[in-house]
Amino acid sequence: MKHLLTAAALDAAAATAVLDTADGLKHALLGREVHKLPTLRGRTVITMFYENSTRTRVSFEIAGKWMSADVVNVSAGGSSVGKGESLRDTALTLSAAGADCVIIRHPASGAAHRLAGWLRDTGTHVVNAGDGMHEHPTQALLDAATLRERLGGIDGRRIAIVGDVRHSRVARSNVHLLTALGAELVVVAPPTLLPTGLAEWGVPGLRVTHDLDAELPTVDAVMMLRVQAERMHGGFFPSAREYSIAYGLSERRMDLLPDHAVVLHPGPMLRGMEIASAVADSPRSAITAQVRNGVHVRMAVLYHLLAAEEDRS
Repeated sequence: MKHLLTAAALDAAAATAVLDTADGLKHALLGREVHKLPTLRGRTVITMFYENSTRTRVSFEIAGKWMSADVVNVSAGGSSVGKGESLRDTALTLSAAGADCVIIRHPASGAAHRLAGWLRDTGTHVVNAGDGMHEHPTQALLDAATLRERLGGIDGRRIAIVGDVRHSRVARSNVHLLTALGAELVVVAPPTLLPTGLAEWGVPGLRVTHDLDAELPTVDAVMMLRVQAERMHGGFFPSAREYSIAYGLSERRMDLLPDHAVVLHPGPMLRGMEIASAVADSPRSAITAQVRNGVHVRMAVLYHLLAAEEDRS
């Protein structure tokens, strides 16, 4: 694997290999007083985040450090980007400085792909940590890892993705990845928060509905999405209260779920609007597990990019 730019590029075998590696790394760290493996010793991982992030940035940094890589964080405000340097020149500079892997989050869809193109003739790998409204492949992988952990498998499971699908790179990556792993997906959203090109995603069997209550009794998992107000220009729904009434996961709605069903959210959560606090903090919730699994999944991604071929040779 040269880069990880999109979940759509992962077939079932490739995704399962990453998930199995994540499980192996998790078990390798169990019982260790110091969470440290020598796997990436001597490697340099650079994170470039042009948008705010807590979970993704921190988990990539921890993942690199737990594998003994040297991790360097670059932000737009503290780099030459603030002086007007282009993304291309910044990327080439970091590669020339010795970056083995560049992890990028950027507000422009396609930014990670452009970066990979500019670094094509170098030895630097690129990971997409979220590009605009396009994709967030490692989030989809950690969601899949959490579903495997809580449900025992993904193939044949029915999963609802609920909320602001229009602006969600998390939704797009999960639709592609979970479908590849055999899940049956239903997207639940108000008409104004559905992407106009949903049919062009090319996902067979993807259902779309506006009735959340009708879907909850038959799903194995419900994935709530963040309402991305920072990407909205204009009114997409009347008010936060009306959104919550129609599409928020309340305690009443949680009771509609089958006993085994699990609740996910990529965070940060808008408690009381997208999800009730009683639901987010309930035993059904796997939100904290998603964060924990995110570290192991991102360790696995770095392993497959930087070390897997060496281990096979």
